[in-house]
Amino acid sequence: MSVSNRLPASERFGFGVGELTGAIGDSITVLPLVVALGLLTPASLPHLLVGFAVFQVVWGISYGVPLSVEPMKALAGLAVAGGLTHGELLAAGLLAGGVLLVAGRRGWLTTIEAAVGEPVVRGIQFAVACLLVVAAVDPVAAAPGVAGAGVALAAAVALVSRRAVALALLAVGGLWAVASGGLPQPALPAPAVFPAGPPVISIDAAEGVLAQLAMTVGNAAIATSLLLSDLYDADVSPDRLAESMGIMNLVAVPFGALPMCHGSGGLAGKHAFGARTGTANILAGAFYLGVALVADLLVSFPMALLGVLLVVVAGSLAHVAFASTDRPLFVASVGILGVATNVGIAFLAGIVWWRLGR
Repeated sequence: MSVSNRLPASERFGFGVGELTGAIGDSITVLPLVVALGLLTPASLPHLLVGFAVFQVVWGISYGVPLSVEPMKALAGLAVAGGLTHGELLAAGLLAGGVLLVAGRRGWLTTIEAAVGEPVVRGIQFAVACLLVVAAVDPVAAAPGVAGAGVALAAAVALVSRRAVALALLAVGGLWAVASGGLPQPALPAPAVFPAGPPVISIDAAEGVLAQLAMTVGNAAIATSLLLSDLYDADVSPDRLAESMGIMNLVAVPFGALPMCHGSGGLAGKHAFGARTGTANILAGAFYLGVALVADLLVSFPMALLGVLLVVVAGSLAHVAFASTDRPLFVASVGILGVATNVGIAFLAGIVWWRLGR
């Protein structure tokens, strides 16, 4: 399968139940962090959701395959955990977008990945997972009974499908919010430039970009390119994906969107749930737009349940970090250093350690 726009629409846009289930499957990697950001930071949740809606559709039409659109997890995790202010998150997203655009245009992706080393990337993933657990402590401690019920629900759902745990917690929290505050009047957010405040350049923002790019190059560009070839016979280079991500962030972040990327996990999730064409992205876009219309109801989302949700997301990140490496001690050391200091120091120390040990 080629991704050329010259392909007939029948090959680029299919119709079937799999496209719908695939669209929903992709939200497993998106909604937990987006909701957490909307509740724990000044970010506007409706603007975050509209950003995902727009670019799901853009890349579905552009590529004709169910390309994933996910949060930049290192940056999102740091913002949720308090390691980045909202202004620093915006600055980091814009800087990451600029670097990805230039790197993609110049064909630097393979070189960057070789310099960093995959165990360093996995260590940063584990550090972010640990920081999310730390961020979950206060909301869980504030209402341990609600948190305990959330853990019981998560354990029960995991017996059927581990991938569905986060969605189940979101669904129950959403029902709780409706019961507490009722359904809000549907409304789209008004277009605005930096609706929750301007970007703030800082050392923390720069360190966050380094940590994020370590994950993005390997997972969102190179691994996604390989998976597109394996699952969809689509020839999309890592550098082209980097360009897409660069454009997406430079355009979307100023209008209140979360820094976004592609990702092999979201792509694999879409495929596992039946998505085969760009139609799944269009349906996903419609889904996120629908949630954006009633995003205000999440103001009443139970914070203790959000804490459990953060632990679930952290567990998923940690699992990926250790399942994909043969250097678990290295990964754990980089992650612990990231918690003890910050991810920027852990990232740079990990690179030095990796290069000296080769």
